[in-house]
Amino acid sequence: MKSIYRQVLGSDFNKLHPQIQKRFGFNSNDKIASIGKGVMQSVWYGKPYTLPFLYMGTWRNIMFPQKGKEIPFTIENYAYKDKFGRETITWVRKYQFPKRVRRFDATMIYSEQRNRIVDYLGTHQHLAVDIEMTVAENGGIKLRSGEQRFYEGFLGFKFPMLFSGEANVCEWYDDKEQKFKISVVVSNKTWGKLFGYEGTFDTEYIIVNSKADIPKDVMPVREEIRE
Repeated sequence: MKSIYRQVLGSDFNKLHPQIQKRFGFNSNDKIASIGKGVMQSVWYGKPYTLPFLYMGTWRNIMFPQKGKEIPFTIENYAYKDKFGRETITWVRKYQFPKRVRRFDATMIYSEQRNRIVDYLGTHQHLAVDIEMTVAENGGIKLRSGEQRFYEGFLGFKFPMLFSGEANVCEWYDDKEQKFKISVVVSNKTWGKLFGYEGTFDTEYIIVNSKADIPKDVMPVREEIRE
């Protein structure tokens, strides 16, 4: 079974740096997880009028109204099959600010019906985001968010981009420093830059014998079948 990222990139997956291939190349059958630990050199948010967007994001661990320099963080990527049988990867980022821990939770699947990665944001998978994925010139992986859909109970509608943001992400491996690096910018065509961060981290690969070994705090509270 291929990883969800190899399914999307096809033969282009082999153009990724070997360390990026390793980090994005495993699936639930491999019984491993990638645990990254490092430092965000910068976490920032946009102008004051962007704060309502960020405060809303804290309700379900998406974005947050906090900034800082040299912020310790972790990123936890576990692979498992959800209750609908879909190969799933957790993306749980925890930022250790001086007075509190902030989180950004997400889970990714490969959607057969949409022929792309779908990223469920937040603790309850209530926001499903289409992801366009390409290989960067430096051998890193680039992700750009697209259409967003809101699902909650019986509700289901295309989320208006006026009230959300487009994310541009690049993760790569620096051979000189022998570290992974990441850069994220979330912006809105009307409101400008909303939120972002850039950091450096190391990765440890740990054994995960079964889904029961995955920490409960990185799993979504509920799983959404609608993609």
